[in-house]
Amino acid sequence: MGKKEKKSKTAEQKARVAAKQVKKASQKEKKGKTKDVADSDAEDADLDAIRAEYERQQAQFLKITESSCEPPSARASATLIGSPTSRELLLFGGEYFNGALATFYNDLFVYLIDKDEWRKVTSPNSPLPRSGHAWSRSTAGDIYLFGGEFSSPKQGTFYHYNDFWKLDPSSREWTRIESKKGPPARSGHRMTFFKGYIVLFGGFQDTSQQTKYLHDIWLYDTHNYMWYNPVLPPATQKPDPRSSFSMHPHNAGAIVYGGYSRVKATASAGKTKGGGQALRSVLKPVVHVDAWFLRITQPPTGAAPNTPPTIRWERRKKPVNSPSPSRAGATQVYHKGRGIAFGGVHDVEESEEGIESEFFDNLLAWNIERNRFFQLTLRRPRAATKRQVDDRSNRKGRGRLDEEELLRNLATLEAKGTLETVDTRSETVQDDSDTAATKPTKQPLFTLPHPRFNAQLAVQDDVLYIFGGTFEHGDREYTFDEMWAIDLGKLDGVQEIYKRELDNWQGSEHGSNVSASEDDEQSADDDDDVDEENAGVPLPTVEPQHDTDVNVTAISEILDDAGRDTPVVNPEDTRPHPRPFESLREFFTRTSTAWQDIILDRMRSGDPSISHSIKEVRKFAFDQAETMWWDCREEITALEDEQEAAGIGDIVSIADRSHDAGAGARRR
Repeated sequence: MGKKEKKSKTAEQKARVAAKQVKKASQKEKKGKTKDVADSDAEDADLDAIRAEYERQQAQFLKITESSCEPPSARASATLIGSPTSRELLLFGGEYFNGALATFYNDLFVYLIDKDEWRKVTSPNSPLPRSGHAWSRSTAGDIYLFGGEFSSPKQGTFYHYNDFWKLDPSSREWTRIESKKGPPARSGHRMTFFKGYIVLFGGFQDTSQQTKYLHDIWLYDTHNYMWYNPVLPPATQKPDPRSSFSMHPHNAGAIVYGGYSRVKATASAGKTKGGGQALRSVLKPVVHVDAWFLRITQPPTGAAPNTPPTIRWERRKKPVNSPSPSRAGATQVYHKGRGIAFGGVHDVEESEEGIESEFFDNLLAWNIERNRFFQLTLRRPRAATKRQVDDRSNRKGRGRLDEEELLRNLATLEAKGTLETVDTRSETVQDDSDTAATKPTKQPLFTLPHPRFNAQLAVQDDVLYIFGGTFEHGDREYTFDEMWAIDLGKLDGVQEIYKRELDNWQGSEHGSNVSASEDDEQSADDDDDVDEENAGVPLPTVEPQHDTDVNVTAISEILDDAGRDTPVVNPEDTRPHPRPFESLREFFTRTSTAWQDIILDRMRSGDPSISHSIKEVRKFAFDQAETMWWDCREEITALEDEQEAAGIGDIVSIADRSHDAGAGARRR
């Protein structure tokens, strides 16, 4: 994705550049640094020998150890995930390319969120260094990892893994899962979970001579420890082969969106001797913007052991408000029925000599059920209003009344014999705003991180974490050495977890055709002055893609657009909906009785999925309220922005003010 050549180079300029490169190479040889097998820059490096050396080094660890450390070094194509068992983030693997050599990692890092502390885990039995792998949590709380790639330092030869691993996030113990029939080796694939299965799709295989993209489906049964490769009927529609797409869990299967691949195409190769047009075969990059639903049907009751589930692909309509232009490297992370995406890159092939690239720093949410994209914008914190302070003194009283009413309803149902035992213990629903321990806070920023693509994303407790990512300028590649956090509920700024200066680039500034002209030298000088704070590699300035400082969206446009597809609120939907400026806790406090009534009605109708204790009923009610709150989050946020722009700081219900509203108050 290098920049288009501005002009041709003379023979004298090329010779001068070549002489400088030879001089630099000789200086490196004089340093006489001892290099092990993994650091060999030989193009014909023996990958088997390199991997054997890593295995020997790995065997030196006698037990699993965990120690405090500095944040991970800069790397790309790693995997980041929120721990299913605790308030932690797990980071594994990745690669770093400095312009000359590629380095691969098999480090397992743990970020303790509450302590703002990094830990490094060493283990005698961990996967070998790799990048481009995929992992997913399971319903049982384990993490499964498959595949990835490894290459020689100069990336002349590649090796793709087909090994399968399970990580216990609590003990940090890796276990390799041996299987006779499993997916072939690959990287760039994606994984998710569905009930007791791990779902794997897509990816690619690179043999140095060609790249083959895949679109096969594999299901791993975590209970019977078997891989299944469901066979689709010949005429069944299915997604095109792809990698680097987004894959999300769904209660009936899985969702796939976007991706990247290269397909064969013909291009002009000039004129023939006879005056005709010569053609040549090329690989054309394709950025996929389609969405698919993978419906998974489990074996029926009484089926023979090891009966595989059946699958069916269903193509969805193109999402409303899809990012424009289309972009690669904007892989999403799943959160509360939404796919959260950040960044991306759009390539415009201007000529055969080069490609112009546009990088983005947009933060987007894809509502999966509504099949609609929303742009998330940062908002400055609002000052607490008098009503919010007054509400705190009234919550406990309303909560006790709701609890007493629920007890009476349950007692009535129990007297009719429709319930089993009643658990009289009450449960206090904790909001995500409560924290177990306080920690020093850094001043938040109100601009999104620098544009990039292929950033690693993870969500833990409604907070989005953005790790690393890549940016390109000319032929220089920047791998960001930083991590940021954004509260998806509040969107009240970007919190810096850590940020370090970029390492020096050892490759060519402008590719193999280096210009020694004064214009290019002046351009390089301008680039070096962009960021005076960076003593390492300076980042070029990038025009912001949107105003990230309290961007107010016209709510009328959103509602008009929503009316053409799926309405924000279905008129037949009588369930409670959140109001502007209402937190999740406030929404549940206001609507708790309504949600519990809905659940009690389902219990009267004999729904077996509902438990009978007060604790379970109240928890289920909170889950339903939380789902509704997040499902309406983007529309409510837009309403809040428009009302704040109009000077409206809060919405007050007359019912909520009944405690101080008399006859005169009603006439006001």
